[in-house]
Amino acid sequence: MTKKIKKIYFDYAATTPVDPEILKAMLPFLKENFGNPFSIHSWGQKAKIAIENSREKTAKFLNCSSSEIIFLSSATEANNLAIKGLVYSLSARAKRGQRPHIITSKIEHSAVLEPCRVLEKQGIAEVSYLSVTKDGLVRVSDVKKAIKANTVLVSIMYANNEIGVIQPINRIRKLLKEIKIKKDQRIYFHTDAVQAVNYLDCNIKKLGVDLFTISSHKIYGPKGIAALYVKQGTPIKPLINGGGQEFGLKSGTENVAGIVGLGKAIEEVQKNKIKIQEIKKLRNKLINGVLKTIPGSRLNGSIKNRLANNTNFSFKGAEGEAIVMALDQNGIGSSTGSACSSKELKASHVLLALGLSHETAHDSLRFTLGKYTTEQEINYVLKVLSKVIARLRKISGYR
Repeated sequence: MTKKIKKIYFDYAATTPVDPEILKAMLPFLKENFGNPFSIHSWGQKAKIAIENSREKTAKFLNCSSSEIIFLSSATEANNLAIKGLVYSLSARAKRGQRPHIITSKIEHSAVLEPCRVLEKQGIAEVSYLSVTKDGLVRVSDVKKAIKANTVLVSIMYANNEIGVIQPINRIRKLLKEIKIKKDQRIYFHTDAVQAVNYLDCNIKKLGVDLFTISSHKIYGPKGIAALYVKQGTPIKPLINGGGQEFGLKSGTENVAGIVGLGKAIEEVQKNKIKIQEIKKLRNKLINGVLKTIPGSRLNGSIKNRLANNTNFSFKGAEGEAIVMALDQNGIGSSTGSACSSKELKASHVLLALGLSHETAHDSLRFTLGKYTTEQEINYVLKVLSKVIARLRKISGYR
């Protein structure tokens, strides 16, 4: 009789399981309350009220007005709307021959980097891609140096999805405020906060950003729904035209059940903030266990400025994809980096930006913890991982 393998999930940065309470809140809007929110009959109005309730919950969490919350299909769509929508709007106002300038970093998610590259290729904008320190931090001084007379947008993520490094958002915001006062130059600030919502302060008034992206399936909600905070007065053009839903910025019939799920997920985040220290304690146990028991291992990214649930290791002589597959055979879910690019057999652009060699970047693995992670699971992973690394190193001839 085949022994049943214990299943342990350590890839919460890629996606999270839907919380039972969130699923419970969604179900009525997949069954009896199925109306189109644009319809004026009772079915439609129930759906419309549910959407606005979720908008209020999201706005309360971010400390902003509900009219500043736009529901979208994904964080990728939200980032595209933030970047392209702003640039398209400002391009129409720009002087002839002057292209808007964007500042971003080399370690952004592809959902930020690709829209920037597209705008470059189309000749609509010019973009500066900032380097980071060996610990994965954007230097505020580099942001300052990169600012030009035509700079209109800075897009720096709140926390990195691969190495969990928390960026100096408040200091960048302070810099942009000083630029506005001294030079009367308005530079808008966007942050992809997808990985941050569970663990960091997301009070918009404190952060001072103009555009802020969050995603439901990173906070135990359903896939296929996200939100973009757009500060009142921020110029932005829609990318999709149609019926004018979501204040004219996202045409198309709303995903009512998904929006309800996101609203409920936001509520649950506020309840679970107390568990952050518990998760951080488990993360530190994993980091210390790996570094002490597996020779030739290293932690990638800052330990001080890091999300409570993130670890990213490199193991000399053991290829990342091979480690992921070996761990999966032992019932452990992990990742080599961003789930959105995991099918691409190339070194992580984030790890390369830290100064790692292609070989070291290929020998890397990400474990991300969540609210269901236990100490017993950490112990099991440490036990299995050391054996997997030893076996792979033996195969590769590493000594």
